[in-house]
Amino acid sequence: MAEPVVRIPDAKVALSTASVYPESTATAFEIAARLGYDGVEVMVWTDPVSQDIDALRRLSDYHQVPILAVHAPCLLITQRVWSTDPWVKLQRARAAAEKLGASTVVVHPPFRWQRQYARDFVTGIWRMADETDVRFAVENMYPWRYRDREMLAYAPDWDVTKDDYRHFTVDLSHAATARTDALALVDRMGDRLAHVHLADGKGSAKDEHLVPGRGGQPCAELLEGLARTGFDGHVVIEVNTRRAMSAAEREADLAEALAFTRLHLASKVRR
Repeated sequence: MAEPVVRIPDAKVALSTASVYPESTATAFEIAARLGYDGVEVMVWTDPVSQDIDALRRLSDYHQVPILAVHAPCLLITQRVWSTDPWVKLQRARAAAEKLGASTVVVHPPFRWQRQYARDFVTGIWRMADETDVRFAVENMYPWRYRDREMLAYAPDWDVTKDDYRHFTVDLSHAATARTDALALVDRMGDRLAHVHLADGKGSAKDEHLVPGRGGQPCAELLEGLARTGFDGHVVIEVNTRRAMSAAEREADLAEALAFTRLHLASKVRR
């Protein structure tokens, strides 16, 4: 009988700079280098370094950690980062990705109150994608819940598979918050899945971003499936370490997340 061998896909495992919050963007590069991550995804937010292409390049060069993706400033707290015009934000994210050698820009669907932006979003993303080799990977979100009430905060939809995009990002913590089947969501994305935000969740109304393996999401199954299909995008650890009691505890969580990902991002094949 042929002995099984382990096949590891070309996918790189990156650390989101959001995973070290409230520590700085610079700290994320330092931790990624020390723990052996393949690169980082830069969350562009209120930290001035995250907005500064030259500073990011210096950090990347100093730590020898490539920047694999740029997360556009789509959060409520970043509404004034890189302009108040959402299209300008995406243009600047694309320019940053091109200058830093990142292959992907992660973008959220618009908030419903951004009416004109939401109306033109699908066609606008296609237009921008046609102008660059950088992938615009649109990320699944979730309904906002308060007690028994649910508000649809995103447009055209929090479930991005209902619209036609060239590339997708799947976020398992968001899938948990949406209380949707993550593997079915990935199946709908099909070969347009370009980017993964790996985190766990228990289905709370709050977006939890737990270390993989600490919630109820099929993190291991997803990674094993990606290995079987030869996924060549990026798997980004995007977890919440705000409650870490020390820098050592934060780093231990990020080391655990990396070990979990490398363990399951492989498949056994027979020779």
